[in-house]
Amino acid sequence: MQSYALAVALALVAAPVVAQDTVALPSLGTQLAVDLAEETVAACAADGYNVAAAVTDRSGILLALVRAEGAGAHTANAAMAKAYTSASSRNPTSGMAKTVQENPGAAGLVDIPGFLVLAGGVPVKAGDATVGAIGVGGAPGGNLDETCALRALEKLADRLK
Repeated sequence: MQSYALAVALALVAAPVVAQDTVALPSLGTQLAVDLAEETVAACAADGYNVAAAVTDRSGILLALVRAEGAGAHTANAAMAKAYTSASSRNPTSGMAKTVQENPGAAGLVDIPGFLVLAGGVPVKAGDATVGAIGVGGAPGGNLDETCALRALEKLADRLK
């Protein structure tokens, strides 16, 4: 009986240590990713821009890609790279591009494999947690790409609580 009580006591002490070895992190679901990509392309289309929109999970892995019929072939790759960059850095790519221009010490960001440090990538947040990112390519300026993504996020904000 005494050894049983000791085993239970040790298990209770050890349980918190084991629990720290794994983590559960929130990430964007596929259906919302598809809806965000569609809404982003629609937001740009409303302004007359043919774009591609890529949506990744929190790690930068592609969940959805939508390309307007008239968008250039390069827009899909640009959108995916912007989304990956934003998800990985947890920042809008427009801010990263500005930092690279203003801070020579940050110039190496453009050399990170897979990064595209141009405006048009925005993190997707649920509360304070980055759960994914949207990348957009094809509007006549990264600031316009970013605006389309932000409008899609605003429209679907109630699903990110």
